[in-house]
Amino acid sequence: MAIEPFRAAREALITIPGVSSLVADVIIAETGADMSIFPTSAHLASWAGVCPGSNESAGHIKSTRTRPGNNYLKAALGTTALTAARLKETFLSQKYRRIAARRGPKKALVAIEHVILTAVWNMLTNGEVYADPGADYYLKRDPEQARSRAVRQLKTLGYDVSLTPAGA
Repeated sequence: MAIEPFRAAREALITIPGVSSLVADVIIAETGADMSIFPTSAHLASWAGVCPGSNESAGHIKSTRTRPGNNYLKAALGTTALTAARLKETFLSQKYRRIAARRGPKKALVAIEHVILTAVWNMLTNGEVYADPGADYYLKRDPEQARSRAVRQLKTLGYDVSLTPAGA
């Protein structure tokens, strides 16, 4: 079997939510599983074509299309991003919902593809396994912001809100 020398990389990639063994095989086949040729994860994302374009001149945005890249890898990442976005209670699904609310579902999928490819680069460079931060990552990161957002939303809905700490 041709994938046998890459079994460890394949098993590591399968730990990413939404990545199946077939997608892991495509990622390994297209990148070679040797990340030393890409200095950073941004180089890998650019080569794969999942970076947004930034063609701006004099304050006018001319294009935000993604770069042309590896079609096979982009197709596999698109399938993975769709699957990851539909999962429940994962960091990737929560990130998809947050971006889709602001930018739309198509741009959110490309952003999830970029996040997955960044995770792939880090995993294959450092030999790590994917550790999902969890769906509540953004709440844990800045609980004060989450609290003030919830209070603001309730006030918008017409409620008077006064908060008292639990246990007081």
